[in-house]
Amino acid sequence: MVHAYVLVKADVGAAADLVETIRGIDAVAEAHVVAGDWDLIAEVDAPEVYDVLSAVSEQIGRLDGVVDTKTYVSMEE
Repeated sequence: MVHAYVLVKADVGAAADLVETIRGIDAVAEAHVVAGDWDLIAEVDAPEVYDVLSAVSEQIGRLDGVVDTKTYVSMEE
């Protein structure tokens, strides 16, 4: 199992709507609106690193209102 943290930068005013949509993605375990340089953080759990890539690039990154993403893969098991 691969665990990753995905930081999401959203359009102005889009974070609250995006967090609900992101929570609905199968690979997303949790998602929260946060304060700071990024607007949301999502925890992604997937069988393989390629599944994390798919969730980020094909699902999260393509959502209307998503400006940028940054993914950190956890090194702990």
